[in-house]
Amino acid sequence: MNIEKTKMGKISYINASPVYYGLDNGLLPDWLEMVPDVPSALNRKIMEGRIVISPISAAFYAMNHRELLLLPDLSISCHGRVMSVILVSRYSIDELTGKTVLLSRESASAASFLKMIFHQKNIAPVYQIGDVNNIESVSKNADAALIIGDTALTLPWHQQFNHCIDLGVLWYEMTHLPFVFAVWVVRRSFADSNPLLVKKIHALLMASKAAGYQHLDKIITISANKLSIEEKRIKEYFDLLFCDLNHEKIKAMGIFFDSLFDQGILTEKAEIGFFNPS
Repeated sequence: MNIEKTKMGKISYINASPVYYGLDNGLLPDWLEMVPDVPSALNRKIMEGRIVISPISAAFYAMNHRELLLLPDLSISCHGRVMSVILVSRYSIDELTGKTVLLSRESASAASFLKMIFHQKNIAPVYQIGDVNNIESVSKNADAALIIGDTALTLPWHQQFNHCIDLGVLWYEMTHLPFVFAVWVVRRSFADSNPLLVKKIHALLMASKAAGYQHLDKIITISANKLSIEEKRIKEYFDLLFCDLNHEKIKAMGIFFDSLFDQGILTEKAEIGFFNPS
């Protein structure tokens, strides 16, 4: 008998590895299917109903807060430097008016944050959307580019551009708060119809994350081999990443969402709502 599986998104970058370690190593039940993809594709798939639970860009949650609920204590976030979300540029930020800024297709949060910074500083670049995975092409065709995920870690951007600006540092300098890049969500309609199932999946994610942090050395080795990077650099990266969602991070998300609304990037204020089966 074929049982229809519940489909859950999985970020294909190494930054989510601690959350999925347990599921990748024996905890995945046969009724649950993981769908790996980049954040922007997961954003689209959850809104189309092709997956029902997923990590997505925090800004994308804000844009669709009426259809989605946050899962507690899960995020991809940083306290300052993050290494994998950078603006590479030939010019300082203040000199980018009229210059070409290439935005990755892969993240709503980083792009929204960058647009918010430019708006606050009264800077008006010319945005282009495109592939940022080829360093030679980016260097030839753009004055600046937003680079996220594994590509930010693996390519020598500092050799091609005068400025490599870490967006986690930029946010911390503005707010002295952490920044939440991604959150785990469930479709409201699915949660309303299947609260016990969602509760079970959330418990699996939490157990999987706990296993990940118990085996972080193994994750670092696997990630270093995957990206062909020294383990020392990968360890430095994971030391900067956090996968919880505490009160301070929820507060920081609210400030970020309010700023996006104040500057017209969001059409309405985003309410932060959590899945709560009780």
